[in-house]
Amino acid sequence: MSIPRYPHDVTPEWLSAALRERHISVEVSDVDVVAIGTGQTGATFRITPSYATDPGDLPQTFVIKLPAQDDTVRDRVAIGYRSECTFYATVADRVRVPTPRCFYCEITEDASQYALLLADQAPAVQGDQIAGCGEQEARLAVVALAGLHGPSWCDPFWLDLPGLGFPRPDDASAKGLGDVAVMSADITLEKLGDRMSAEDRETFSAAMGLVTPWLSAERDRFALLHGDYRLDNLLFDPGRSWVSVVDWQTLGVGLPARDLAYFTATSLNSQLRATIEKDLVDEYHQALLGFGVTGYDPETCWRDYRLGTIQALLISALGFAFATATERGDDMVLAMLGRGCQAVRDLGTLDLIG
Repeated sequence: MSIPRYPHDVTPEWLSAALRERHISVEVSDVDVVAIGTGQTGATFRITPSYATDPGDLPQTFVIKLPAQDDTVRDRVAIGYRSECTFYATVADRVRVPTPRCFYCEITEDASQYALLLADQAPAVQGDQIAGCGEQEARLAVVALAGLHGPSWCDPFWLDLPGLGFPRPDDASAKGLGDVAVMSADITLEKLGDRMSAEDRETFSAAMGLVTPWLSAERDRFALLHGDYRLDNLLFDPGRSWVSVVDWQTLGVGLPARDLAYFTATSLNSQLRATIEKDLVDEYHQALLGFGVTGYDPETCWRDYRLGTIQALLISALGFAFATATERGDDMVLAMLGRGCQAVRDLGTLDLIG
């Protein structure tokens, strides 16, 4: 069956065939396809099917992700499409992180076409990156994260996995990413101007200048990384009793606590983070032990967490420097960088690298 390129390609016949590929015998008589999401790196649609036969436990609605309709954007983020397909095709069943059930995942060799059909997580809603989250959402998020890191902890299988967006860097690629980080910081500072405080600008520049040695720190302790683990990529049910993790376009391998520190440093306001972060790190550590991680004491976990906060500045800068400017995008990166810089200072991260 062909991979749909546009929403009108998602027909009842196509959806029936896609579900049959997962050995689900069902006939779809009609579909309603409506755009959702921001469309920054792809086109996302909600599908409401009408079933001609008993659907059993199939969802009442699906979400399908297709490439960006803008060819320029599509070419720029093709590696992200490969990364996300790698997660659902190879990784999802081997880890315990909560994520939507996948019903169809296909991509062409050049990544010009891809489609990802997932169970809709409604009524769960996306976190608000600018507003930040509360303690209850934070606790859900850090325990969920351990479900990715624990089952993949120091397993060499993941080091050579094709399709990763950010594989563990060698010396040359660490140097290359470090150079890109400095360039991204310069572009970000120029775009934001004096909207960033002088103190944050200084912290930001200093941190980006240390990305190369930071990438090589604690190299022998690794796991799969989400890479962009923040509120915009988390869906919470209305009662805040469960969370679902989405957007796996930055899947990589590295120091696990980078994901943890990125989340807390960008998704909580600085005062709340400082108040509850030790408890959050403890809960994350306990969850890791529950997945069989051994030889990893709480003190080392806390040090890794302190070291990991550079991720908050690096990913924010990489995403912002080369993206099309929008008012919300500017406000969001200001919030993320401001919180991230404060976390770097509070936790003495630069001293650990220096």
